[in-house]
Amino acid sequence: MAIEQTIITWIHLTSAAIWVGGSLFIGAVLAPILKTMSFSLEERLQMMIRVGRRFNKIAIPSLIILIVTGIYNSHSFFNNSDLLLSTDYGNWLLVKIILVIALIITYVIHVRIIRKDVEEQIMSKQMSEKQIKKLRIKIIILGEVIVVISVAVLFMAALLNSGI
Repeated sequence: MAIEQTIITWIHLTSAAIWVGGSLFIGAVLAPILKTMSFSLEERLQMMIRVGRRFNKIAIPSLIILIVTGIYNSHSFFNNSDLLLSTDYGNWLLVKIILVIALIITYVIHVRIIRKDVEEQIMSKQMSEKQIKKLRIKIIILGEVIVVISVAVLFMAALLNSGI
């Protein structure tokens, strides 16, 4: 049983590293570097969309794995809802769950903004610079919110791991 829990925790942590690490890389490394390049705003947005689509191929499975392993790790609290509401650990777990729900909602909105038709308009240069700037601002804000929530979820995981 201990080896099973170790493997599940390792899978959970690896998925968290992919999700949070990739998000931080895109926001803290790639986006600032693209700003310094002499590409047009449209070309920079096209690059971010390509990177985002590629990242989603590993990010979405990682997020799903995080949710499944998180539920597995917390099943004793779900089987006894009194523990969830009457213990410090349960209260912090509830905060983490709320943050994860907020993360999922924000991520879905973020992905929906760049629908396939919007992406095609950008790639075929059918969008005005004003529309691109507006879209870029939305994407940046939502991306930053996703990173902040993701780091907060990591903090909650560390807090729960400490036994509080």
